[in-house]
Amino acid sequence: MSGRASAADDPLSEFRRPPDTVMRLARMGSAHPMRLSFLRVLLRRLRAENWRFDRPVWDIDAKGVGRAVYRAIGPARTYSLVAFAHDLPDHMRSDRVIATAWDATFCLFDGTPTPADLDRLQANVPLQEAGRITQSELSLSRANRSVRLFAHVVARLAAGRQPDADEIDAVGYLMRTTAVYGSGKFGAADRGVLAARDEMRGPFQAEMLSVWLTRAFTVDLAEHLAKAEGGAGAVRMAPDLRRRLGVGNSTGLGMAPFLIRHPVLVNNWIAAREEALARVRAQPGATPETVDALAAALAAAQANHAHWRSDHPAQTARLADLGRDLGLIGTYLAAWPGTGERPWDALWRWGEDTLSLEGQEALLAMMLEPHGPLVDGLADCMDADETADFRIDGTRSLADVRSALAHHYGWAMARDYDDPAEVERFWYVSEEKLEPRLGDRFAEAGSALELPLCIGWHAAAMAGALADWTGTGRLAEFLLAHPEHRLMARRLQMAATRPYAEIRDNLIAADMLPIDLLRCKLAFFGATRFDPRSDRWVRIALFQNMPYPDELNARDAS
Repeated sequence: MSGRASAADDPLSEFRRPPDTVMRLARMGSAHPMRLSFLRVLLRRLRAENWRFDRPVWDIDAKGVGRAVYRAIGPARTYSLVAFAHDLPDHMRSDRVIATAWDATFCLFDGTPTPADLDRLQANVPLQEAGRITQSELSLSRANRSVRLFAHVVARLAAGRQPDADEIDAVGYLMRTTAVYGSGKFGAADRGVLAARDEMRGPFQAEMLSVWLTRAFTVDLAEHLAKAEGGAGAVRMAPDLRRRLGVGNSTGLGMAPFLIRHPVLVNNWIAAREEALARVRAQPGATPETVDALAAALAAAQANHAHWRSDHPAQTARLADLGRDLGLIGTYLAAWPGTGERPWDALWRWGEDTLSLEGQEALLAMMLEPHGPLVDGLADCMDADETADFRIDGTRSLADVRSALAHHYGWAMARDYDDPAEVERFWYVSEEKLEPRLGDRFAEAGSALELPLCIGWHAAAMAGALADWTGTGRLAEFLLAHPEHRLMARRLQMAATRPYAEIRDNLIAADMLPIDLLRCKLAFFGATRFDPRSDRWVRIALFQNMPYPDELNARDAS
């Protein structure tokens, strides 16, 4: 999945989209969840391996305060979500990263925690960043209630009635996480601890498992409070309403730089998706089963669109485009597949000619849906060894370096970085919360502490320095004199065999929208209901309409 074969060796080359098409912010900001999204990959594995689930600890009082443990028991290992429920005053409830208290806090524990483990975690997990966790913990997270919907659900269940379906659909979750930390943060186990485990080898599998089990906790807590309030007259939530609830998430700029800092990993995510699309497009025909599955995928997309709301102007326009495009797709499919060759490719080419970017990326997700046996195995290609190409090959000739820069970063050279609008923004880390932030180069102080995230600018600067270089013809000699270009030399080396490693847009331009970066990453997580609250932070939902642990082996989890 890392390189690109020649057309003669690669029969799918004509069906694979080029990086100049795929790696643009506007298209990345139109991404949709799909079969290869990480939460879908997790649920397929749990179901295929017949994992078992239980709740060995439920020590929550009538006010909704206490602790609980949810276990996922697999063929080789057990993982436990340890949840702490708190009585949070309304004035302390905040989704901002600077918050210090939450309605619930969580960690994912490696194994089954003992009472001593639970006591240790109870002294630390509710403090989040201010506490300390250990290598026994794989993730750390927190969540706040969606106050109005949570209260509505508890009141209705306590009165022996079901919640209003429209109220559930309008929000989509009982709680929303404000952070899910993993990979060594705050003392948690480093990524290397998990990388060799089959069930954790894919991207963000520990975090997805934590959020999925959190979803079960949110419903259990609401039903528990309803029982405490309503007694024998209280009822549990109807399965169809329960399934409509996911876990919300509020996230901002802290997530955006990930796609820039991990070029090998991002290449593998995108390459797997593009390989999946190419495989589908190359199919010689369409079976009745895949035709029916495509129609079902369209119906699901239309249902999701009907409940997808946003007040952000950019997303409102995209939702309007999507609604129009879903109608066009429905009309096209009424006479599809017809009698021509390669009907899937014909469908895709029609979409490229007819649909907006939003509609095209939705069509991609729909086209993958009927083809699980053809594409699901590509999930095994989405992790990465990011150290393999870290060492720079200093023996490379500068003639080769110049040629490679022009080939892989020509899009960057076309920018005029003397134009203030092209360099207006800069990325930095806030001193208060150690989180990435975005500043205005010409209106704010701090650009001297700029993070090296504008890869296009760095590529152009390296090309300029190489044009002026009069020394020997090896890269090592050049970098000894210009060590400021080591980062770019390393990225160039990575990009040589990874066509989707770089975002081919200016990441410090005045018109750059960070939410495009956020949506791309969140779509790979499997997020729905992407709702920007500004150009820098969003709310989404995870696991909506997916099975719960008690349903996993009884209902479709693909």
